[in-house]
Amino acid sequence: MKRKMGITLIVLVLICAGAVLYVLKQNTFDMEERSLEIPSPQGKLTGTLVLPKEVSGKLGLVLFIHGDGAVNASHDDGYKPLWERLAKQGYASLSLNKRGIGGSEGNWLDQSIDDRVDEARQALAWARTQPMIDPSRIGVWGASQAGWVIPKLAGKEPLAFSILVSPAINWLTQGEYNTRSQMAKDGYSRDEISAQVAYEQQVKELLKEGATYEEYVQAAHKGDVMSRERWTFVSKNFRADASAGLQHFKTPVLLLLGEDDVNVDWKETEHVYRQKVSPSLLTVKVFPDTEHSMLSTRTAGSRLRAVLISLFAPRQITVNGYMEQIEQFLQDASLPGS
Repeated sequence: MKRKMGITLIVLVLICAGAVLYVLKQNTFDMEERSLEIPSPQGKLTGTLVLPKEVSGKLGLVLFIHGDGAVNASHDDGYKPLWERLAKQGYASLSLNKRGIGGSEGNWLDQSIDDRVDEARQALAWARTQPMIDPSRIGVWGASQAGWVIPKLAGKEPLAFSILVSPAINWLTQGEYNTRSQMAKDGYSRDEISAQVAYEQQVKELLKEGATYEEYVQAAHKGDVMSRERWTFVSKNFRADASAGLQHFKTPVLLLLGEDDVNVDWKETEHVYRQKVSPSLLTVKVFPDTEHSMLSTRTAGSRLRAVLISLFAPRQITVNGYMEQIEQFLQDASLPGS
């Protein structure tokens, strides 16, 4: 009996060791990651520059612009599979830690959309000083809230291309869409949804009136009170609307949307982009059974499934065709050297 238990234990140890080695191998990416610091008047910015392991000639570059939240440069390693694919295509990737994260100075919740545009411009200026980067092949990738940053950036910088993932058009209408969609998905009744929307409308009126945080807290529902920092952030940005800025796009644009996005009304986004962006520049891809982060709806709905894929098959975490669409776009965008 003891011998059998010993053999069983050895087998279990070997299985566990094999699993660990497999996970390590799957999460080792064929690229070089370099830490960086960029000085700015608002305090230093830190981040990561990703390069192919073997560089031959000048590289294009993709600047990553994050969505909402306290996001670090790699988005907790979520960007790495795409960084690897871009490196294989001859593109470097540049991604910053948000202010207050990973050594970047300041607080991202103090930033307006215009502040984020300025920050992106500082990153682009730094990138153009790097000897391995081709300045004529610098573009951007951005998700969600980056949809308010990139159009403004395109009006100030000569972007070679823009890739936008699940961007919204209007901050306030996007918020209402998110409330209605998420509550319906969670099984709330129409009356409950209407009551929540009415409450949020009262909060919007306070924002429009320039109410103080204390006035907001007094009117807020208990258990549904945002922090003072979040209130400041929302106060600075709730008027954001991408519509007017879309006319700034003068180079190829790839718009990637998910049919099951409960955060952003993808139909509205597609409609406005098709209205405002020249058809000769715009490529749109809508993925079925896909949510806001380009995960399949099934994966997004199961934390266990998402964790297991991230560990054992990180290159398959996003929906099929997402990274291939980006690769094809960069090949077809008639970019110098592409």
